[in-house]
Amino acid sequence: MKRLPELLREIRPEFDFTTSKDFIADGMLDSFDLMTLVATLDKTYGISIQGTDIVPENFKNLETIENLLRQCGVTA
Repeated sequence: MKRLPELLREIRPEFDFTTSKDFIADGMLDSFDLMTLVATLDKTYGISIQGTDIVPENFKNLETIENLLRQCGVTA
């Protein structure tokens, strides 16, 4: 199973997601990228991220995304 940084690189290969504290503020992810990421996470991990959880705060950096995945029952 692919790790989170690998999945992010598939969406935006030009960025190093391990160095940013805020993907959105740093311009690494936009709203379209977030929707693509949610679909990718759902498919990769066999989960369904609730619409109420699709907020910028849950996608700021690797840590916040991993926390969201844990809430969905994934051990990333």
